[in-house]
Amino acid sequence: MSRGGLEGKVAVVTGAARGVGELLARKLSARGARVALVGLEPDELERVAARLHGESGHWHADVTDHEAMARVAGEVAERFGRVDIVVANAGVAHGGPFADSDPGAWRRVVEVNLIGSAVTARAFLPLLIASRGYLLQIASLAAITPAPMMTAYCASKSGVEAYAHCLRAEVGHRGVRVGVGYLSWTDTDMVRGADQDEVMRELRRRLPWPANKTYPPGPAVDRIVAGIERRSSHVYGQWWLRGMQGVRGYLPGVIGTVGQREMRRFADRLTGMRTGLVGAGGNADEQHRTTVRD
Repeated sequence: MSRGGLEGKVAVVTGAARGVGELLARKLSARGARVALVGLEPDELERVAARLHGESGHWHADVTDHEAMARVAGEVAERFGRVDIVVANAGVAHGGPFADSDPGAWRRVVEVNLIGSAVTARAFLPLLIASRGYLLQIASLAAITPAPMMTAYCASKSGVEAYAHCLRAEVGHRGVRVGVGYLSWTDTDMVRGADQDEVMRELRRRLPWPANKTYPPGPAVDRIVAGIERRSSHVYGQWWLRGMQGVRGYLPGVIGTVGQREMRRFADRLTGMRTGLVGAGGNADEQHRTTVRD
């Protein structure tokens, strides 16, 4: 990739304290972008910022808090003078049987992944209109195909994909491009956290190839950066995800049939599964909400 396409651009990345967000910030910075990091873990954000190549800043904010994100947008604009790229990457996950799920954790997945993405766009859209910029919404394979034991995550990612497609049609005439990024299972704290549950780990391994693999984040983020530089409407972190678009209409029926068989197989092992958010990011979100309540 040429460095010139991102040289001097100002990029905002939410969920930047770890995982895909952290690596994306580093790669954007290496290609000459000035990067604003947004997330819930100030110490981790400071650590990431210290490793970036050029000018950067970091902001502690909950993406579901409109007032906080509006403040961040104003401070980022004041600091850098403009915003050219926004990557709505912040997300949390929760797995397990819907009937036994914790209602608060289930709701929080939808709040962060869907509502938080919309709040992010609402806060930064005036700046993107001014710069005729680019918004990339990170979705997932979960937006393309349903999966048992992942009701909240699939609902949130399906919703955010649809929202981003709608927004693209609304703001395109004002020079703003909107893209959707798709990732399969990528080696992050979130996926490793989900794999700590034996049932979830085994269910994932029983998926058909290539959906049963865990992919390194580096190549996936390289594809995301290339998509940002091209201002692409669709960005695929793994090569085979593009092909899933052509068959997605058939997948609910297939998953509905196969999923019943798998649930029957695992029925006696579903009791007592962890019901909270997964991974270090999920822990950070739960700690944040506890602090706010106190």
